[in-house]
Amino acid sequence: MTSTGVRTEAEDSGPSGYAAARLRLLTEGARSGPPRRAALAELTDDWLAGLFDAGAEGLRGVSLVAVGGYGRGELSPRSDLDLLLLHDGGDAARIAALADRIWYPVWDLGLALDHSVRTPAEARRTAGEDLKVQLGLLDARHIAGDLGLTAGLRTAVLADWRNQAPKRLPELQELCAERAERQGELQYLLEPDLKEARGGLRDATALRAVAASWLADAPREGLSDARRRLLDVRDALHLATGRATDRLALQEQDQVAAELGLLDADTLLRQVYESARTISYASDVTWREVGRVLRSRAVRPRLRSMLGGAKQVADRSPLAEGVVEQDGEVVLARAARPDRDPVLPLRAAAAAAQAGLPLSLHAVRRMAAGVRPLPTPWPAEAREQLVTLLGSGRPTVEVWEALEAEGLITRLIPDWERVRCRPQRNAVHVWTVDRHLIETAVRASEFTRRVSRPDLLLVAALLHDIGKGWPGDHSVAGEIIARDVAGRIGFDRADVAVLATLVRHHLLLVETATRRDLEDPATVRAVAEAVGSQGTLELLHALTEADALATGPAAWSSWRGSLVADLVKRVSAVLAGDAPADPEAAAPTAEQERLAIEAVATGSPVLALRAQTEVPTEEASGEAEPLGVELLIAVPDQPGVLPAVSGVLAVHRLTVRTAELRSLELPDGVEGSVLLLDWRVAAEYGSLPQAARLRADLVRALDGSLDIASRLAERDAAYPRRRGVVAPPPRVTVASAASRLATVIEVRAQDAPGLLFRIGRALEDAGVRVRSAHVSTLGANAVDAFYVTGPEGAPLPGEEAVAVARKLEETLRG
Repeated sequence: MTSTGVRTEAEDSGPSGYAAARLRLLTEGARSGPPRRAALAELTDDWLAGLFDAGAEGLRGVSLVAVGGYGRGELSPRSDLDLLLLHDGGDAARIAALADRIWYPVWDLGLALDHSVRTPAEARRTAGEDLKVQLGLLDARHIAGDLGLTAGLRTAVLADWRNQAPKRLPELQELCAERAERQGELQYLLEPDLKEARGGLRDATALRAVAASWLADAPREGLSDARRRLLDVRDALHLATGRATDRLALQEQDQVAAELGLLDADTLLRQVYESARTISYASDVTWREVGRVLRSRAVRPRLRSMLGGAKQVADRSPLAEGVVEQDGEVVLARAARPDRDPVLPLRAAAAAAQAGLPLSLHAVRRMAAGVRPLPTPWPAEAREQLVTLLGSGRPTVEVWEALEAEGLITRLIPDWERVRCRPQRNAVHVWTVDRHLIETAVRASEFTRRVSRPDLLLVAALLHDIGKGWPGDHSVAGEIIARDVAGRIGFDRADVAVLATLVRHHLLLVETATRRDLEDPATVRAVAEAVGSQGTLELLHALTEADALATGPAAWSSWRGSLVADLVKRVSAVLAGDAPADPEAAAPTAEQERLAIEAVATGSPVLALRAQTEVPTEEASGEAEPLGVELLIAVPDQPGVLPAVSGVLAVHRLTVRTAELRSLELPDGVEGSVLLLDWRVAAEYGSLPQAARLRADLVRALDGSLDIASRLAERDAAYPRRRGVVAPPPRVTVASAASRLATVIEVRAQDAPGLLFRIGRALEDAGVRVRSAHVSTLGANAVDAFYVTGPEGAPLPGEEAVAVARKLEETLRG
């Protein structure tokens, strides 16, 4: 025992002496946090030990044990006392009398008491039947009496827990999930329950139990500090309210913040949210590891018998350059070098989100420790990987949180720090600012088929509220930040201007539609002037809906949607004078003309591969950034060129980033007609194939001796696609009045190997001629436009064009 003065006062004066000492301890301004909790537990130990000693004189085989939070020595001002009177089955009457000598003084002081009287066998049996009892006993701590009896119970309970862990841990995980469903996520609630909500103190206790099982352990970095901060807030809450409550109500947050010496209630909530996020992420990682270990234990005996005792080697499937899947997680390839590959974190994150798999904790930490900063502006690959990550739907959230837990997000986007864990004191909002931005991107990914620039939509979704970390109108501040971020990410001036407009006016449509008279021409003209173009209006419409849906159920309705749609229709009519003109054939370069003449002379395809680089902007420093490889192909005009070329590229695992197909005007005196294909491609894995091999396969594809469809089907069967992101369904539309010379069919779909081949073959089967094609891959989205005509070279009649589009959409959905 220590603090003998306190012990004497507690024993000599009885309950009133303990109460007075307790009150002094809780009102000492210099003592708070862990020291006060430990001192309160010690004071209580001394008092209860005195009560025990007075009633147990001459009684053997009995001990008083603290369990649960009290067992951990973590007493908040209004905490329950969890006590077990442990006995060896001796004199029942004297044990009952001893219990009364201890319990009644506690009740007399008005302290909450959770008590039991059991033998070690009864305690173990009850723990086996009730998981909550077992969790409490894991923290059992001796207070008074027979130390050997307490130590024996602790040893037996820990042994039981470790032996039964394969059965009890899934039960514990289910309890945590049910509690989270009832209480919500602590890191987003305006009036959170510090104990019961997901990421709260109960989850921190569950992680201790998992560690005690020896099956898995939680990430330790920051976990103890997060738990301590939540306990400090609960202490202050108890003192501020005078009640044993764990719910941090709005009306008490200022007082609790003052008790902790914090600036204001927002600072308090942000601290709570940061702590909860640390515990939630640690829980995700830990339960994933528990599942992996339990699956491994279940499979290992069968494999050992099948393999005759040979050691199993974990399968590693490639996902992207330097990134592989192993045992249900995304990890780094053995040859990956984060110190030489600054794009690796984004590439790994995009691959994980697209596959619907978690990023391994080890991989994230290795990248955080060793990756070098991206140059400014970012290389094109980094920008594309960010767009792919943002467009991956619901899996984006978990992957983003993994990057954020190790500080990678604020390294990529330093302005993110101001919105991280920032509360929104608005009943309409259900998320913190940072999570709302990610939720908006998730919602926006559902609308990528509605816009011609899904990359701008997704980045605008990420940045639209970035100004909420600054004083003043967040839209005005956000526009400035968005310009800076978009420029650093590597968008050109035109795209930066569009993103800045989207962020500045992300509330314009919904506020105008619900607050202004749409019959007033001045209202519509003002919106048209602010938006500026049809393309920006299209993006703003999708962003408006994504933003509202990500805000909460009260922010969007069919009525609001119809008002916004009506406004967009009226504004679009005002902007209709900017309708796109028909595409005109550009004059061929000398190299294009040379390839075309050679194709006519040989009667076969001719191609050239060359590195393509990004032209550096004035702000950029250093060398131009490689964009991939430019593939130029000249082919004598004939049916089936588009599916043949795209199919050969798919067979060789080449990803098409952009593609142009058009008829080429030949010099005077040269007979024939040539199609020119100018495409940018990149290898899915490894290096590019040789040009001669590509040309040989293209010749075979055009003469029918290479069955591309069968080759792709065989590969898909050998490597079935992982069940990852559930992408929005493809959308095929006819762009009416987009061209006088051809029918324009627009395709918006999830990019996938062989997609362009399927589109080209479907158009060929429909009997239409592709006059020109404009293909682009933005993140994980393919946005393609095909100018087609009938056999006679005229645009398709309206009904026939719609039928072709409908048939193509059915093909892509199937």
